Amino acid sequence: MPELPTQLTALSPIVVVGTLAWLAGFVVFAIRDFGGGRTPSVWLWTCLAGVVISLIGMGIMAWQRAAGRRGSRSAQTGL
Repeated sequence: MPELPTQLTALSPIVVVGTLAWLAGFVVFAIRDFGGGRTPSVWLWTCLAGVVISLIGMGIMAWQRAAGRRGSRSAQTGL
């Protein structure tokens, strides 16, 4: 069976779009909460956590990709 094209297996675009979605949610809730004089909602902090976790994930993906390029035996391949 032939391998899938890299456009279908690339994780980076999916992670970037997800991070941007979390960031958009954070901005919307920040405007709603702080602009309206409300106390910050749990959704604001959830969106912030989503952005932070996504950035950590991007860092791990870059780290693994660099390890794969330099030929490390413990690196995951296909990232």
